[in-house]
Amino acid sequence: MPGTPIIYYGDEIGMGDNFYLGDRNGCRTPMQWSPDRNAGFSRANPQQLYLPITIDPEYHYEAVNVENQQKNLSSLLWWMRRVIAMRKNFKAFSRGSLEFLHPDNAKVLAFLRRYEKETIVVVVNLSRFAQSAELDLARFAGCVPMEVFSRNLFRPIKKSPYVITLGPHAYYWFALQPQTNGRRVSKRRVVPTINAPADLHTLLNDGQRALLEREILPNYIQTCRWFGSKARTLRELKVVEQPGVSSDADAARFWFVVVSYVDGPTETYALPVKIASGNAARAVSRSAPHAIIARLAGTEETILYDAVWDAKFRSQLFEAIVQRQIMKGHAGDLVGIAGKAMADSSVAVDKSQVLGGEQSNSSMLFDNKFFLKIYRKLENGVNPDVEITRFLTERANFSNVPAFVGALEYRHEKSEPTVVCLLQSAAMSESDGWALTLDAVGRYYERVLGRKADLQNQTTPTGSLLDELIGGVYPEKAKLLGQRTGELHLALASRVDDRAFAPEPFNAMAQRSVYQTMRASVRRAFTLLEKKLPDLSAAFRDEAKEVLATGQEILAREKRLLDRRTNASKIRIHGDYHLGQVLYTGKDFIILDFEGEPARALGERKLKRSTLRDVSGMMRSFQYAAYSALWFAKLFKDNVRRDLCPAKSRRSANHA
Repeated sequence: MPGTPIIYYGDEIGMGDNFYLGDRNGCRTPMQWSPDRNAGFSRANPQQLYLPITIDPEYHYEAVNVENQQKNLSSLLWWMRRVIAMRKNFKAFSRGSLEFLHPDNAKVLAFLRRYEKETIVVVVNLSRFAQSAELDLARFAGCVPMEVFSRNLFRPIKKSPYVITLGPHAYYWFALQPQTNGRRVSKRRVVPTINAPADLHTLLNDGQRALLEREILPNYIQTCRWFGSKARTLRELKVVEQPGVSSDADAARFWFVVVSYVDGPTETYALPVKIASGNAARAVSRSAPHAIIARLAGTEETILYDAVWDAKFRSQLFEAIVQRQIMKGHAGDLVGIAGKAMADSSVAVDKSQVLGGEQSNSSMLFDNKFFLKIYRKLENGVNPDVEITRFLTERANFSNVPAFVGALEYRHEKSEPTVVCLLQSAAMSESDGWALTLDAVGRYYERVLGRKADLQNQTTPTGSLLDELIGGVYPEKAKLLGQRTGELHLALASRVDDRAFAPEPFNAMAQRSVYQTMRASVRRAFTLLEKKLPDLSAAFRDEAKEVLATGQEILAREKRLLDRRTNASKIRIHGDYHLGQVLYTGKDFIILDFEGEPARALGERKLKRSTLRDVSGMMRSFQYAAYSALWFAKLFKDNVRRDLCPAKSRRSANHA
């Protein structure tokens, strides 16, 4: 009897990539290739064919054929290609060990494939109805499951059973990702123990201050994601201020930590701290072990930790802003400021949560209505994020930013107010601009692959084909983003009576400044590239030399900025504008984060510049998205080729 039917892949017919249906004994028949005569593989009379063409209504060759399936990205053919390509990406599928899990639902099949550092969790619903199951993945606690096709991250695994829900006959392939860098470091870090009373009022007043400033705090902040100077050498650390956020005896305090370096200017960081004992301490140890600064000696477990992870502190911080409270410190005061959007100072919140993924700041959400950001790195002067958000909300009436609700400032006589927190309305969204664009570009590449034959037959693609490839939805979204960007710049230039936002002429001195900045940047980049030249591989070294050879030409083109006077104006701009700074709500775009580049000084971030700086930043972000999606598309295509046509891949490799 014939063996199991299989699909062959090759180009024997001479029509490019073709498929054959056959069996493992070597007998094979051309697969239904196209809706043409005899399914596209013969022009003979149908009665002369060795095997008949399928004319069954459900599987008729005019409906089920390779040509149609190549054009349909949801077809079985494309599904097989994706599965095969993804299987090639993970060696655990072909070489790994097999370990069955035993979920409580017998209709759900679950198993592990493990090879070296790869761990894949496969979950399959064997039922035609939706099913839910609990998986015992406690040994992988802390890891994050990543769905391999979409690369979406699911909720982290904990010690408790992992609950998962699947649709009818659905399945998941999860690659278990290790903990984030910050959590890995904190897990390896040994939390120190200090012999001190459990009282923030006296903790820095007794003999423990030297230990905290010399050892405990320096070791802790270097494990924090918001600390941006990990590569620099610390000279000294001092806690210079510790205002409380409430008059309660156990209230948290803000420690303002001044960090001095061997090789640069000092920096000031905000570190909210609190002491917890008993069940509260154990809860923090379970939910946020990386937030523990030190343990306090005693019979009951007591910890000093980052108060961001305390719900009561978050609530008190919110109240301090909306109720315009003033909290005394040693040298100054913390002052709550409420904007026009917060007319009712008695508003209260029930639930709050810390948001993950932040880098230089810490963020939290209140009842899905308010968003609060703590600026970890503090600088004297109004933060541009607060200044611009408040201006756009209260003076320019620009609706495509989260509304300014309030702020928390530290004020003292010897310098300008320092912004510690910003409170805004929460912006609900489907995704950010980066994820939206990456998905659209990825689907565009898939459509190009699906219409490969049509593109090869046309020297210049027709307008209708290009419209079909690009798709009709995303271009409209990109157009809308451009419109909102222009409206943002018009709003920022709308008040000539406000000195901080009034447009300024782009005079000859400003042109000279731009040119000098560009020239200095090019020279720094070229000097660094020249130093790194010996460390590059041969292929990249040749390319780098070609780039270095264009240095004088680049400088000459930049100098053309000085040849002509411009009538343009300088205004306040976003300063760090890219796809990650915009949210898509499903209907419109919301623009976020006017803080600018945190690595630059506050005064530099508040300078008025050309609006083209924002435009070029966004264009560069589009380029990054195109290349990122192209890299994944190329990897996918190479894996498909390698698996479906191993002989052709070997010939190409030998030729290369």
